Amino acid sequence: MPYYEYELCEGNCAACGGNFTLRRPISAPELKACPACKKPVRKVISGFSSPIHLKPLSVSDAKKAGFTVLKRVNKGEYERQ
Repeated sequence: MPYYEYELCEGNCAACGGNFTLRRPISAPELKACPACKKPVRKVISGFSSPIHLKPLSVSDAKKAGFTVLKRVNKGEYERQ
C-alpha cells in the first residue's frame, strides 16, 4: 500500500500539525477531511524513492550474466556476438 501525504487547506490543527501521512490502499476513496480535526485536506505531491542508479551493462557484463547478445547486421537480421 502506498503512502499519501496530506495538508490542511487552511488553518492549523494541534492534533495533526497541519500535515500528515497515511498508508492507504489505492482503491480507497480520496480523503476529504483530516481524521483528527475534520478540517478539509488536499493531497500533497511528494517525492518518491527509486532504485539505485547503476552503470549501464556492457556486452561482456551481459554475456557473463547469461544473456544472449545480438548485433544488427541488416534490416531485420541479427547475429550473435
